[in-house]
Amino acid sequence: MNEELLRAHLVELLGGGSAHQSVEEALRELPEWLAGSTVPGFTNTPWRLLEHIRIAQWDILEFSRDADHVSPAFPDGYWPASNTGSEKDWLDSVEAICSDLQSMIDLVEDPSIDLGAKIQHGTGQTVLREAMLVSDHNAYHLGQLMMLWKSMEEGGGKQN
Repeated sequence: MNEELLRAHLVELLGGGSAHQSVEEALRELPEWLAGSTVPGFTNTPWRLLEHIRIAQWDILEFSRDADHVSPAFPDGYWPASNTGSEKDWLDSVEAICSDLQSMIDLVEDPSIDLGAKIQHGTGQTVLREAMLVSDHNAYHLGQLMMLWKSMEEGGGKQN
């Protein structure tokens, strides 16, 4: 496959479009009051899901570009300690997710990066794999966030 085409497809996968809304559009659509909300019957609050997306994406990005990066302890380090955050916390997390996602896109677009080469400090991972992991992980948890929001709009949750 043409490397330029592969990079373009990865950017589209990461950035959104085609079959689904972009991560940035979806996150900016979600109301900040979700940071302090709970939904009965759901294991994770909207805040925990948003922060989990941020932490995991940040870790994958930093692992992909920094040999000195130390990942959080698994699994607890990938989840926030608190079930709820403030509206400012929510907005800060959305901004960080969007910024780190753009950094991953920049990494994928960098022609000096061999997408298929093993990351030297890894155990067989490639930037290609890590970019697809970010996309897959974001899509999974973003879907959960959207379901929680829709459930709350239908009266299934409460704002704290």
